[in-house]
Amino acid sequence: MSNPRNGDTKPPCLPRNGLVKIPTQPNGLGSASITKGTPAVKNRLCQPSSVPAILSPALAPRSDLPIPSLASPLSLAALAGVSSPPGASLVGLNSSEAAPGTEHPSPERLPGSPSERQLAVDEKILNRLFWYFSACEKCVLAQVCKAWRRVLYQPKFWVGLTPVLHTKELYNVLPGGEKEFVSLQGFAVRGFDGFCLVGVSDLDICEFIDNYPLSKKGVKSMSLKRSTITDAGLEVMLEQMQGVVRLELSGCNDFTEAGLWSSLNARITALSVSDCINVADDAIAAISQLLPNLTELNLQAYHVTDTALAYFTAKQGYTTHTLRLNSCWEITNHGVVNMVHSLPNLSVLSLSGCSKVTDDGVELVAENLRKLRSLDLSWCPRITDMALEYIACDLHKLEELVLDRCVRITDTGLSYLSTMSSLRSLYLRWCCQVQDFGLKHLLSMGSLRLLSLAGCPLLTTTGLSGLVQLQELEELELTNCPGATPELFKYFSQHLPCCMVIE
Repeated sequence: MSNPRNGDTKPPCLPRNGLVKIPTQPNGLGSASITKGTPAVKNRLCQPSSVPAILSPALAPRSDLPIPSLASPLSLAALAGVSSPPGASLVGLNSSEAAPGTEHPSPERLPGSPSERQLAVDEKILNRLFWYFSACEKCVLAQVCKAWRRVLYQPKFWVGLTPVLHTKELYNVLPGGEKEFVSLQGFAVRGFDGFCLVGVSDLDICEFIDNYPLSKKGVKSMSLKRSTITDAGLEVMLEQMQGVVRLELSGCNDFTEAGLWSSLNARITALSVSDCINVADDAIAAISQLLPNLTELNLQAYHVTDTALAYFTAKQGYTTHTLRLNSCWEITNHGVVNMVHSLPNLSVLSLSGCSKVTDDGVELVAENLRKLRSLDLSWCPRITDMALEYIACDLHKLEELVLDRCVRITDTGLSYLSTMSSLRSLYLRWCCQVQDFGLKHLLSMGSLRLLSLAGCPLLTTTGLSGLVQLQELEELELTNCPGATPELFKYFSQHLPCCMVIE
């Protein structure tokens, strides 16, 4: 933790790739971490703590108050809307730490004015104040005193966050060398309904189920990464944890397709399987037969073929709205045919890394999946400008298009995209044939809010400077772009003041 006495204002926990480190705590979970949503979405930079995007009117930030953080303390008296008592210090600073030259008024207080100590533990004030801090800062603040912890441990402050627990953090070593499972009561008080367990075994999962008070009914989401869970462990977990509706298995190579047949339950609505070597077509058959209410499937499997994409049932065709097939190398246009007929109501589709899919496959997608709002074709080297023409002509509801590493895309393809009035996010990372002339086509796209041109080697400073015409742009990524000079970034700061430019 940073010490304000030595002038170090570095936050005690730095978020990186969506993860935050929990400071050491006496319950043995000192090195656990918490993640919000998916890590490093689209490689965006993690931002420092800020006011939450959505607050109820009663909790909305006041424009006349500075935004506090652990590095810039805020007077509790100011937050409460009363004048600070004479001699009162800022939160986190003693009077001796005030700026040099600051006059110290007499310690006399105004009649009826609350003391700084009273304000510091006033739950009404704290319930407003703590909305301003990031997850890692809340973990630090919860260790200040019991009053702060009582307020901070309300579930409302932790909604949308997922604790990440590594196997070595689940046990305390006793003086005799024996291991004791740590207490998870602090997580239960905060109402966490999702966990990510890393490197765990069947025994570790059984211990987690026995020791987490909410495991039987209260846990809705479970993620197992790089774990040695077997078919038996998977079956026990899903049988005991009756509340799980979202399941992720990543890098788990000890369970088989037979384990999926014996353990998957109809209550599961979202499933993600990646880097699991035993997953092939039969796993898709199990998913299609046992998960009739499936709404989201994320699959990264090198051995899944076109045949598997015809297994989905008629009910799944109605309920499933998200399908991500990442690096499924064996999928071809024939698989796309099976998919568009089996799952006609998709709104989110990713074929990232499906290197055998060509323009003809994209044409099938555009003609049959008219409800698509997000399409990811990154790392599809056979995609050309013709595919973009199909997309522009038929996908009128598309809001996000990812074309990273589509090395055959040229300025002509961008001219097709310029007609799409609904497109809000466009990713063109490392599209090595895009030039300044192509950027001119994008200048008419007033709906664009996010544009990524990272790694595009042919774009010049002159061409990029024209992007100031996109006044509604909120995020612009120019990482590893040779034409992005310091002078250009200064120009953007003056003419695109509301846009976050990623260098």
